[in-house]
Amino acid sequence: MTDFSDLLKADNNQPARSIRIVDAQGLEAWLASQPERVRTLVAAQKFKGKAHEHAILPGDDPADWSVIAGVASREKLGPWCLAKLAEALPEGTYRLAEGIAGPAMLGWLTAQYRFDRYRKEENGSGVRVLLTGEVAQIEAATRLAEAVALVRDLVNTPAADMGPGDLEAAARRVAERFDAECKVTKGDALEQGFPMIHAVGKAADKSFAPRLIELRWGDPKHPKIAIVGKGICFDSGGLDIKPSSAMRLMKKDMGGAAHAMALAQLIMGARLPVRLHLLIPAAENAVSGNAFRPGDILQSRKGLTVEIGNTDAEGRLVLGDALTLAGEDKPDLIIDYATLTGAARVAVGPDLPALFTNDDALAGEMDAAGGVVDDPTWRLPLWDGYAEMLKSDVADINNAGEGGFAGAITAALFLKRFVPENTPWVHLDTFAWRPSSRPGRPKGGEALGLRAAFYVLQGRYGHKK
Repeated sequence: MTDFSDLLKADNNQPARSIRIVDAQGLEAWLASQPERVRTLVAAQKFKGKAHEHAILPGDDPADWSVIAGVASREKLGPWCLAKLAEALPEGTYRLAEGIAGPAMLGWLTAQYRFDRYRKEENGSGVRVLLTGEVAQIEAATRLAEAVALVRDLVNTPAADMGPGDLEAAARRVAERFDAECKVTKGDALEQGFPMIHAVGKAADKSFAPRLIELRWGDPKHPKIAIVGKGICFDSGGLDIKPSSAMRLMKKDMGGAAHAMALAQLIMGARLPVRLHLLIPAAENAVSGNAFRPGDILQSRKGLTVEIGNTDAEGRLVLGDALTLAGEDKPDLIIDYATLTGAARVAVGPDLPALFTNDDALAGEMDAAGGVVDDPTWRLPLWDGYAEMLKSDVADINNAGEGGFAGAITAALFLKRFVPENTPWVHLDTFAWRPSSRPGRPKGGEALGLRAAFYVLQGRYGHKK
């Protein structure tokens, strides 16, 4: 994982290059106060004060220089305002000429994320350090960046190196870091206790055997929170096999598990006063002679029978068993993350996780949190009128909706059948991937809806930092 520990440091007046922040509205007034040589150099670099632009300014000494950087609004910095600088500036130490970085510290860190497990940068630049007077915020910003990096690392790793056993190892590392309990169920115990997880993963090689990974942390007397993440480490589609174009990115189908693990890490790192239960159903949806089939009827942990309308709708099956177990502890709140449906991407695109919930207040909190921390979600309806699309003539429910309509909604309605009534629950259908790079957010695995959920939990159970 990228080491963020030395990228933010307390400002004790140590040597550093200065970064002056302006916006397009204030650039003219600032230029008017500068000597002609500065105005000439700024013009030569075509600096207009727009977001993510920067220019190098000369100092009095030949080796002395500083930076002017454009932002959308100088009065309100967002997480990504300084990210382009952290990508583009030479290695070294910097400080803002005035004001505070605030939330922009996150982008300064995540812009320096590198996934270099398989390829080292031949001409990689060194680190860019930002000095700050906000010493109390350094740890919180670093924790957020580490959680984002955890999602990115797990999702970016190819399936050959990120199978169910590797997800288990990652969860154990998180558990050990925070002295949490870790339990793994597999083999006969999985088949008997979590039959849908077993059915989805049984066709994989033994080295990729399915399992349910659990982590528990916190005082049992505190409010109970269950975090569930879909851990399909690779999705071939099963016997309803995907075309190669759709299979290309299926290493990211465990993105829900990555988000759940990262959120658990944030909760424990902030020591929120909760009793945390993390559940990751991990499996590979493979093709072999014993793969589950269209038309099969599966038993579930809850006791509901499920007719398989499509083996490529497997994520909801493993989540169904995990949600059932989560509900058995009678938690105060259940949050699940899943790269569940292409229909959600058609509806809201790659940047917005589709949010479903049975609690209007929770929906409002998530919406507000997304605006505050620039991590938006978009609520879609749990429209019970579409539940009939999941009807089966031979079982309690079918796992695939008929007609190809409302795919994200019918998937959420399927999950709802496994959530206890009157338990607040939010389901995030996230893409976990960024198709193209943006400042601080490289192409590849991405945390979407993670920081918003953590902000909500901090508001409910702790202090926002």
